Amino acid sequence: MFNLGLPELLVIGAAALIFFGPKRLPELAKSLGQGIRDFKKAMEGEDDKKQVPPEAPEKKEPHV
Repeated sequence: MFNLGLPELLVIGAAALIFFGPKRLPELAKSLGQGIRDFKKAMEGEDDKKQVPPEAPEKKEPHV
């Protein structure tokens, strides 16, 4: 896709490590992965399949 080799990936990784620090980098990777998963689910339309049908109206008993 972008034709990135090992040297390019190492430079990007080192820059991210310097910029964000070792403590925030795993958190950022986790949130990025979750965002990509949510985006793919939205593109596939999985949210539309899991819609809950509307509830049936309750029958009211007449007052005596």
